[in-house]
Amino acid sequence: MIVVGADTPQGLSVIDAVLRPEREVRAFVSDAAVGLALKERGVKVAVGDVSDGSHVQGAATRCHSAVLIGTAALDGRERAFAADLAGVLEVWGDALKVASVRRSIWVGEPPSVPYIPEQVFVSTTGLSESAVAIEVARLDDVAAIESGDVV
Repeated sequence: MIVVGADTPQGLSVIDAVLRPEREVRAFVSDAAVGLALKERGVKVAVGDVSDGSHVQGAATRCHSAVLIGTAALDGRERAFAADLAGVLEVWGDALKVASVRRSIWVGEPPSVPYIPEQVFVSTTGLSESAVAIEVARLDDVAAIESGDVV
C-alpha cells in the first residue's frame, strides 16, 4: 500500500491504522521531516511534489492499493505541475493507472478520475480522523470492493 499525502493528519492516521510488520507500507510526502519520522517507523518513503505524476507513479509502482488523501491536493504545500484540486486529482488518477495500481481508496469528496479496477471513496463528513483511518484499513483488507462506492 502507498499513502499519498501521508504527511497530513489523516495520512498519518491511516499509516497508524495499517502499519504492521507483515505489510509493506509506503508514504508519499512533501515534508522531508515527516518522511524521516516515518522511515524510522519502518515505512518506505518517497518525497516529492504531489502534483508531479511521474513522482507519484514511481512511488506507487508494484503497489496493490493506493490511499489518496484529498487534503494533500489542496492544502498549502507547493504544487508545480497542477494549479488546482481537479488537476492534482487527475494527475493522481493517471499515475495510478500507469503504475498498475489495482485498488484506490480516495479519502474526501469523490473526484472524477480515470478508471482504476477497484475504486472506492471514503467520505470524511462527520467522521473523526481515526474513524476514517479504520475504514481505510478495513477497505484495504477486504478481498474485493465495488468500484465507485462511497462509504
